[in-house]
Amino acid sequence: MKTLEQTVPIPSDLPVYLKLAMVTMIWGGTFVAGRILSDALAPLFAASLRFLLASGALLVFLGLAGIPLARPSLKQGVQLAVLGFFGIFFYNLCFFYGLQYINASRASLIVALNPAVIGLASWWLFKERLGRLKIIGIALCIGGAGLVIVSRDPSLLQATGQGWTGDLLIFGCVLGWGIYSLFSRSLNESLGPLQTVTWSILLGTLMLWAACATVGEVRLEALTALDIRQWLSLLYLGVLGSALAYIAWYDGIRRIGATRSGVFIALNPLTAVLLGALLLDERLTALMCVGGGVILAGIFLCNKPLARSAQKAI
Repeated sequence: MKTLEQTVPIPSDLPVYLKLAMVTMIWGGTFVAGRILSDALAPLFAASLRFLLASGALLVFLGLAGIPLARPSLKQGVQLAVLGFFGIFFYNLCFFYGLQYINASRASLIVALNPAVIGLASWWLFKERLGRLKIIGIALCIGGAGLVIVSRDPSLLQATGQGWTGDLLIFGCVLGWGIYSLFSRSLNESLGPLQTVTWSILLGTLMLWAACATVGEVRLEALTALDIRQWLSLLYLGVLGSALAYIAWYDGIRRIGATRSGVFIALNPLTAVLLGALLLDERLTALMCVGGGVILAGIFLCNKPLARSAQKAI
């Protein structure tokens, strides 16, 4: 007689891993794109434009796919508003204002703390098991990301007085993203990733534009002064870095959890370094390669134990 393990196929998480790796690689470029726009547009206006484009892209996708926009209940609406505030409004205020004080590499170094914040919060709030190997994996991801970034630019370890303002603002991104990732569980199950992302982005976009109008940062004439590189950066941020990437991210969280998904964020700085070497002839050192290997080892350790546990459970 065949055992249950023999008769029931064990689904592979490899497609999820590949999707999350692609998403974090896309996000690796958002710091560069945001830095390009930081000198051309006011921070709040840039964030508002980014998510106006993201909202438009999502609504067009829903229309082409013939998928109606869901009508959330009152409780779901409040949850979506919280996600929109922290994941869209608060995150992007910190992101664009922070990049006015520090460069993209230093910002990505701080964002590399995301796996630790998400992992600890999951353990504390949701009692998610945080085994020894998972802790080691998270530590390796953070250490590897730091090695990649600092070996690229050792001056990042030195901060000016204003640089600490940028550091705190970018750490606000980490907190906002942690909340956005962790408090989507019930919505991902009831509405699905596509509807959850669409509604949270729509609500967050309204918040951004309301704040932008309140402080008088809506300056449409600034758009006429943008060059082609800045327009492409804005499109990259809105369509690829927001609409498409957010859907894939939430789908990954729904499938393998926030902690296992969160460690993939450590690929952001690695992607930035590799793209710089391939496209901009920037220097690629042995230490950067070592750091990349450490990141991959951390991701493997953080995900492998749970994959084995799932097999045993079946």
